[in-house]
Amino acid sequence: MTGSRAAILVEGLEKWYGKTHALCGLDLVAMEGTVLAVLGPNGAGKTTAVRILTTLLRPDAGRAEVAGLDVVWHAARLRSLIGLAGQYAAVDEYLTGWENLEMFGRLYHLSKFRARHRADELLERFDLVDAASRPVKTYSGGMRRRLDLAASLVISPPVLFLDEPTTGLDPRSRLAMWNIIGELVAGGTTVLLSTQYLDEADQLANRIAVIDHGRVIASGTSDELKAQVGRERLEAVVAPGSDLEAAVRALQPYAQGEMRVDVDRRCVTLPVTNGSGFLADVVRDLDAAGARLDDLALRRPTLDDVFLTLTGHEAEVTEGDDQIERASGRREEVA
Repeated sequence: MTGSRAAILVEGLEKWYGKTHALCGLDLVAMEGTVLAVLGPNGAGKTTAVRILTTLLRPDAGRAEVAGLDVVWHAARLRSLIGLAGQYAAVDEYLTGWENLEMFGRLYHLSKFRARHRADELLERFDLVDAASRPVKTYSGGMRRRLDLAASLVISPPVLFLDEPTTGLDPRSRLAMWNIIGELVAGGTTVLLSTQYLDEADQLANRIAVIDHGRVIASGTSDELKAQVGRERLEAVVAPGSDLEAAVRALQPYAQGEMRVDVDRRCVTLPVTNGSGFLADVVRDLDAAGARLDDLALRRPTLDDVFLTLTGHEAEVTEGDDQIERASGRREEVA
């Protein structure tokens, strides 16, 4: 259920690590009961932003509110209203799954009875009942991530921060995590999801903020961002032995911009508008030109195209801002 109030509000957030400007006036808004995906490569500032919003770091400038509370002035109150699952599972591998969840409940000041009852509930919800009495060091990567997410939900927080929660997971485990996140949002939880996986943002997010070098460079829904890239693409793969140049001439009238010809792949790519409306004409003209095809496809822009267009580079893995923070010599203490 989507609310009409901002659960997360960030204005002009800045953060320095020595001479490195990790956040450069970051602005973000996430409405209640929605998923805001913060999309960008490692080093863009995603982890720094999450740490400030979860009261683990102080900003050097700007302001941020989560659940109506200032992240600096109301940090102690805010910690009881948020959950955080980071890139690396924060559970104790020498305790069992059940013991971990019971411990988190006690750390949140739940009574012993309530902490144990909540541990039982979460183990069942996250399909970990059979592994409840096993040490976490025997868990698979996907099981550890599910347990870490369960621990972040011990108090049923209205706002949940997920910092690259599916990094390193196999496709089946990623899909399971996506389903869990979808269920949480359907129940009214607001989620800020930082990720470098473009398909993850496309699948889960109500809105996406693309950040690079510590600032938002574009924001909107997935469709809105894709629309910024431009038109659809028509890709025609000409069969071996058929006339590639004839195919190019036949396709030229349909191009709404520069055509690209990959001679090695025998692939002709052209930007088009409303391509589905004239596919039959394209096939007829190619046939008349004597150009036989191995494949013909109409492709919409993807978030990969969006990121490449906006930043000039792919979402490659570089030095993360978590590494920058460690290199700064110490983690800040937040009162």
